[in-house]
Amino acid sequence: MPPVIGSPDPRIALVDCNSFYASCEQVFRPDLQGRAVVVLSNNDGCIVARSREAKALGLRMGEPWFKAQRRLQAGRAPQPAGEVTALSSNYALYADMSNRVMRILGRFAPRQEVYSIDESFLDLSGLPEPAAAIGQRIRSTVLQWTGLPVCVGIGPTKTLAKLANHLAKQDARWNGVCDLAALAEPDIDRLLADLAVGEVWGVGARLARRLQALGIDSALALRRAAPRQIRQQASVVLERTALELRGIPCLALEDMTPDKQQIRCSRSFGAPVTSLRELTEAITTFASRAAEKLRAQQGEAAAVAVEIQTSPFRTDSTPYAASRSVALATPSADTRALVAAACQGLRQIYRQHRRYTKAGVLLLGLGPAANTQPSLFDDSDSRRQSRALMAALDQINDRFGRGSLYLANARPAARSDPRPAPRWARRQDHRSPRYTTRWDELPVAHC
Repeated sequence: MPPVIGSPDPRIALVDCNSFYASCEQVFRPDLQGRAVVVLSNNDGCIVARSREAKALGLRMGEPWFKAQRRLQAGRAPQPAGEVTALSSNYALYADMSNRVMRILGRFAPRQEVYSIDESFLDLSGLPEPAAAIGQRIRSTVLQWTGLPVCVGIGPTKTLAKLANHLAKQDARWNGVCDLAALAEPDIDRLLADLAVGEVWGVGARLARRLQALGIDSALALRRAAPRQIRQQASVVLERTALELRGIPCLALEDMTPDKQQIRCSRSFGAPVTSLRELTEAITTFASRAAEKLRAQQGEAAAVAVEIQTSPFRTDSTPYAASRSVALATPSADTRALVAAACQGLRQIYRQHRRYTKAGVLLLGLGPAANTQPSLFDDSDSRRQSRALMAALDQINDRFGRGSLYLANARPAARSDPRPAPRWARRQDHRSPRYTTRWDELPVAHC
């Protein structure tokens, strides 16, 4: 089957924000421009984002921050730890900035797939303007309107667009936009030959090792491999990837984000928790948040699973981890029903005199609320009242901010709550202000 990479259509673009979390922080902190910045995970544990300068220092994704600090302070890196700015994750800021970027990107193409918080596919097929020119306009517009730098990869398939984006980020000669669809086939071969097979979208480290054992060690080798051999040695999914590398579209753009099949809300605690009361407070809060997400996709859950665990690293006690699923009599999205089931499961697995460090809630058996089959003893009036009450709850929290109205056992981050943060709340000692979503955290200029 001859490759069709050089054909002008289709043209798929992948727009990806550069070092998204760190870049969001730098937008509102001009003093951090050009400096090493890292963003830390929940409880300020591990590095989850790095600016370009932080990457140059050898700071690694997923590296515990305390280890990175020791390495920097010991002089095994060219910059002391004091010159690296570490910030707690500011998810409210990142989500709002992401929404702004995605709305801007939607202006440039008739079809858009929001792939992740910082990535979006655009269908540029049939547009009269050259794709590379559109890519440069995207870059300049997003930078001007939000302050965030982006790179654009363009190709006839989503997989090639992903690889083009990787090339645009790695090589400054592309000026932030790599259009593989505009290149001749020998030029594309040379580019793919220099890319390890592990750089291909969907090829993880384990699969890359299997492919290398078969002599497929580059993106070019995977592109040239026989599709039937790939299916036999790996999977149909990888066969589609190999076809996409040939320029044969196998993955369509998803105009609508598919509903989640499970919804999880879990968190590591800022400090160990021992009492059932505190765990109940945490589980109620997590279940309430999961219920909000469930109603946002107009679904209902058939069961609720709750899980708790102690630290697996402590040497002075035996680690303990347990989970329990509780089925609902009728699928529901009512926060009260989901919280009641979660707390029932918690009471069954809770053990005294344990120092719990993590807990979570998982909603199972999800389906559209409109398709729920009522039981023989179902009370239709109660269901209508439940849905009306939950709609009012969501509207109030949307209008006045999440946590404005909640169940008594929960402890969300309500603005008016005078109580100190609970021990199970995540630690955010270095969080920047939520500049775009909180009036009370806007910068103040004194004249």
